[in-house]
Amino acid sequence: MFAALIAFGLNMLSSERKELQSLQGQLTEMITLKDEFMLLKQQVDAVEMKKNLVGAQGVVQAIDDVFQPLGLKDKVKSVKPGGKREIREGFEEEANVSVEKVTMNEMANIFYRIEHAPMILIVKKATIKQSFENPELLNITLVLSFLKTK
Repeated sequence: MFAALIAFGLNMLSSERKELQSLQGQLTEMITLKDEFMLLKQQVDAVEMKKNLVGAQGVVQAIDDVFQPLGLKDKVKSVKPGGKREIREGFEEEANVSVEKVTMNEMANIFYRIEHAPMILIVKKATIKQSFENPELLNITLVLSFLKTK
């Protein structure tokens, strides 16, 4: 009788340990999901903030706002506005931008400024080629998309 009671107690203790391990695993998974959710929420909030801060009226002005602080406005050879189309929450306006004879550092600064612009400006396509006159310089062709809410 006493041995049966001990066996029953050990069996319950074993099942409780398994349940505890299972719950600890679930807790770890929930913490991971919470962290991923918080990261995604921060990214969404950043985009939402940019959407509300849009100061530029169009893609050409947005491009000017990106290149002017860098002092590269003279290296922008052409800005060809593309189509404008209506999307779910606003308008998307595209432009083809040609930038010539920039250094690798200037190119990195351009992409950094585009990514951190106070508006939603997206690089849809980028073509980077060496300059013919000086192989250390680069010619960049970008297709940029500017999003503006209604």
